[in-house]
Amino acid sequence: MSIKVSFRNIQKTVTLGLLLGALGLVFVPTTASAKPFNLGPGKCKECHKAEFEVWEKTKHATSYKKVHKSKAAKKIVKAVGGKRMKKTALCMSCHYTQTVKKAGAKPKLAAGVSCESCHGSASEWITIHNNYGKGKTVKTEDDAHKAERIKSATAAGMIWPSALYDIAVNCNSCHGFSKQALTGANISAMMDAKHPINPDFEIVAYSQGTVRHRFYPPKVTENQVMSTVDMSRLYVIGQAATLVSATENISKSDHAVYKAAQEKRIATATAVLKSVQSLAPEVGAFLATPTTVNGRAFAAAIAAKDLSSAVSGRLPSKFK
Repeated sequence: MSIKVSFRNIQKTVTLGLLLGALGLVFVPTTASAKPFNLGPGKCKECHKAEFEVWEKTKHATSYKKVHKSKAAKKIVKAVGGKRMKKTALCMSCHYTQTVKKAGAKPKLAAGVSCESCHGSASEWITIHNNYGKGKTVKTEDDAHKAERIKSATAAGMIWPSALYDIAVNCNSCHGFSKQALTGANISAMMDAKHPINPDFEIVAYSQGTVRHRFYPPKVTENQVMSTVDMSRLYVIGQAATLVSATENISKSDHAVYKAAQEKRIATATAVLKSVQSLAPEVGAFLATPTTVNGRAFAAAIAAKDLSSAVSGRLPSKFK
């Protein structure tokens, strides 16, 4: 889970993306269109072939052809009132990418978990994202134009790779059982049907493993390994997103398995965040009120901090 659509933005994009979130700015597409929709990973491949080639070998991609065939999956689908996994909305929301050719057209399944699952439905932002200025390319784009392009694409719903908190939120929406449509009854039925729930899910272990696709300048042909400093920061930001996810959703269901998982997530995240308090005192305000807005503000506050001395020992020794 590290992720997709614009991997060639340079480091200063990180600060901009996080600061936008910290300010609590919520942008709405300026076009009078319907709800944003997915275009599918094929559109991203047009410019991001290396990233696509990484993705197509991951379980996120390959599960599309087989996950629905297992007896376990069929049992879970039946438990939530569905007949087929690929036609059950609750299942589709996490396991698949639904695409639409144009606004108002009938959606169809096109892939498993893919680019837009993490970076937001692209219908409103892809044209902005691909516009480097008249006669310009990604290599010759003016700095001012790039800053405006990043801002405008964000306004249209794009979640840049630099927006670490919001990427982590998207991971948690499925791995943390925090989809808005997921009801208490759904959760109980899924737990009784033995749907997996992993309280130890952690973004670094997954994003820096088989799904890593970090093709950044100047080595755009190299899938770069994240530094310990950056990995430590992502680890802490991921735990902040986990804490928000778990605290906001634990009351959805009293199912013992679900409750225990969310309680463990809260305990782990709280311990990690407290461990960095001497290096990042801003964590105190976030722990007092763990909300998405405060999570973005905390992520922005630590964007340039080295937290490795506090959490490097917690980083995963193996990646998924």
